[in-house]
Amino acid sequence: MSGTRRRTLLATLAAPALLPAAAARAQGRFPERPITILVPFPAGGATDVQMRALAEAATRHFGQTVLVENRPGAGSTLGVAALARARPDGYVVAQMTLPGLRLPFMQRMTYDPRKDFTPIIHLTGYTFGVIVRADGPYKTWQDFVADARRRPGEVRIGNTGANGTPHLTNIDLAEREKIDVVHVPFRGEADATPAVLGGHIEASSGGTGSGPLVDEGKLRFLNFWTRQRLRRWPEVPTLLELGYDGMVITSPYGLVGPLGLDPAILAALHEGFRKALHDPQHLAALDRLDQTLEYLNSADYARNMAETIDMEERRVARLGLRQG
Repeated sequence: MSGTRRRTLLATLAAPALLPAAAARAQGRFPERPITILVPFPAGGATDVQMRALAEAATRHFGQTVLVENRPGAGSTLGVAALARARPDGYVVAQMTLPGLRLPFMQRMTYDPRKDFTPIIHLTGYTFGVIVRADGPYKTWQDFVADARRRPGEVRIGNTGANGTPHLTNIDLAEREKIDVVHVPFRGEADATPAVLGGHIEASSGGTGSGPLVDEGKLRFLNFWTRQRLRRWPEVPTLLELGYDGMVITSPYGLVGPLGLDPAILAALHEGFRKALHDPQHLAALDRLDQTLEYLNSADYARNMAETIDMEERRVARLGLRQG
């Protein structure tokens, strides 16, 4: 990217410095009514659990109710697509996922990730892994790969949405192992997990929202995509340990508002959600989900988004993922 183009992009995305004076000006007049977070996954999954814990903590810090509105589907882009059309008054924000930044380079979308949003705060990233039924035939990831080799085109592996990070990672794993598996997209982890339990698919990849079912002995993780093993399930290997060099995949995400947020409102949103992010109740929810706090303020998140958008555009071009 040229220097001029990058400066223009950063000027569009970058949040003003979070000055105490700006936050103070917003106090007493914002928020005056409930705030809604658009979450692009169904209720019950890991994202929903984390976002509802954040919303509950934010309700205390804002002094107004913070609601979660689930908008599942379309590769986790329905929330930001709706947000791009919302009034920039600060009362509607959305979770910006990695697919939300990637898909505009793959297909025609109703928003431009470089132009239509105001970054507010970066939150966390997922702990992804592959799950199977605990009473099924797969005790290890190698068992799954071996079965897929024996039955090309028959073994099904779910994901949390077409062209999302779990889907693309499943494709990458299948290509590395030279196996032919059937990729089955769902609207989110909460929909994919019952399909595994019911035997409709052999495996699925997603977050740790299914952790309680693992602890109950109904499901089993075959691998995790983190850099290190988890304290909660220390027996489960990482992709790195299984020989997949460079595969550490967390798909980090944050909150964005529409383009044109008033600087004082942006500062107030950042401060309220920053307090909620570090609230003990929310931190406990992150710990239960085995997710880590990855805080960035508005300006740093804007720079991070700009870099990520450039990276995803190059990735789509390199892999030939553009669909028309």
